[in-house]
Amino acid sequence: MRRFPPATLKAIEAAIGESETSHRGEIRFAIENGLDAWSALRGVTSRDRATQIFGDLGVWDTEENNGVLIYVLLADHRVEILADRGFSASVEADEWAGICRQMEGRFSEGRFEEGALCGVRAVGSILTRTFPGDGGSKNELPDSPVVL
Repeated sequence: MRRFPPATLKAIEAAIGESETSHRGEIRFAIENGLDAWSALRGVTSRDRATQIFGDLGVWDTEENNGVLIYVLLADHRVEILADRGFSASVEADEWAGICRQMEGRFSEGRFEEGALCGVRAVGSILTRTFPGDGGSKNELPDSPVVL
């Protein structure tokens, strides 16, 4: 994957691991080039696909319902952030959407690694505020990005 070479994927993984030392949340990062023809014909949106990936990757399966998925659909130049129900009372949808737009802006300028790392840090900041670290949190989900 040209826009997310192995070094960038490693940098994303490291940023997620570092972020997770300051909070009890879990971050997953998924990248997809494009939807298959069948999905496109059925009108599947980037949000629909992100919801499917959220379930497929088990982001919902954390003890405190504090998983977050950052989903990048390259063909549509879209970023979606889905957060588990543990965030519903404390984080507004506009806050997640703002992070998506920041990432999309950097991606549109060809700054994919910078955009991804910016997004991970911003999500980590929300997680630190909402689920501050307790020094003993276990890593419930893998930190490595998923290329679909």
